Amino acid sequence: MFDRIAGRYDLLNRLISFRLDGYWRTQAIRAAVTIPNPCILDIGTGTGDLALNAAKQTCGDGRFIGLDFSFAMLRLAQDKRAKAAHGSTAAFVMGSAMFAPFKNAVFNAAMAAFVLRNVSDLPLLFTESLRVLKPGGKFVSVDMFPPSASWFAQLYSIYFYTLMPRIGGFVSRDRKAYQYLSDSVRQFHSPETISQFLQTAGFEQVRLRKFLSGAVCMHVATKPLANF
Repeated sequence: MFDRIAGRYDLLNRLISFRLDGYWRTQAIRAAVTIPNPCILDIGTGTGDLALNAAKQTCGDGRFIGLDFSFAMLRLAQDKRAKAAHGSTAAFVMGSAMFAPFKNAVFNAAMAAFVLRNVSDLPLLFTESLRVLKPGGKFVSVDMFPPSASWFAQLYSIYFYTLMPRIGGFVSRDRKAYQYLSDSVRQFHSPETISQFLQTAGFEQVRLRKFLSGAVCMHVATKPLANF
């Protein structure tokens, strides 16, 4: 599915989020970059937006590794890297985040943008993320969730569950992919459950920040210093 929609993935992210996805990614980067010259893993990097924006925001102070299983997405990420500011500090690897092809304790942070809903085994993902992080390293994720009950939730339901699949399908010519996006949000865990998963995996200091009445949430968690 991700290979099919790769060509218009960035355009549709901007379109269906009213360009707010860039703001949410920026918040994730700020939470992940806590030391000079970090080594950061971007899980489910897609076309490389998060990794390349991190390279830009830090003025190339660090190393940013994007991991994804979609060849078409990674090919676009490589093309963007060649034109991006400080793109030389980013690199892209093909593979699964649930069996990450990295040694233990090599990253200062791991971040993911709009990835968790697409993962079949979240406890395994969080366990692998913990493994590749250095003690004290940060895990940061921003993703979509069903918003808290409110007038906004009613408007959101009309837009995201009815209109958005049609818009995404029209632009991408792949209605099924954007119906999947809508359904994956509707059926996803609560943000509080994700916090519990992170704690069970071994993370501590799990923090939750909500945007748009909880329609988008950011989780920040820390690998314990004593966990080697």
